[in-house]
Amino acid sequence: MSFWENVDVELEYLGMNRTALANAAGFSISNIGKGIQKGSSPSADTAVKIAKILGVSVEYLVTGTTPPSRQKEMDFHALRNYHKYAKTIEDLDALPTHEREPIIEMISKMKEKQEN
Repeated sequence: MSFWENVDVELEYLGMNRTALANAAGFSISNIGKGIQKGSSPSADTAVKIAKILGVSVEYLVTGTTPPSRQKEMDFHALRNYHKYAKTIEDLDALPTHEREPIIEMISKMKEKQEN
């Protein structure tokens, strides 16, 4: 994942949005959009500010390697989501392939829309 994708993961985890991050870091929200469009990472000093605000390392934001201190929390989050949606997953899995595939495709398209 890219720097900004990792930032988005952390923002979601913290319940923040890009505007709040930009305000806390002292730069314009448009700077985030420009970085995402260009596929570039911010300058080192900006990356350090962002990492401090999010409570992670710059290395994590650049490489996507989960910091050991957060792994346990992320595992718990994944497990909680599994339990939350286990019945839905079972129901989906029980459908015949020709009925299941359009549902999965619809979910994928919805996710793509949200990401763009």
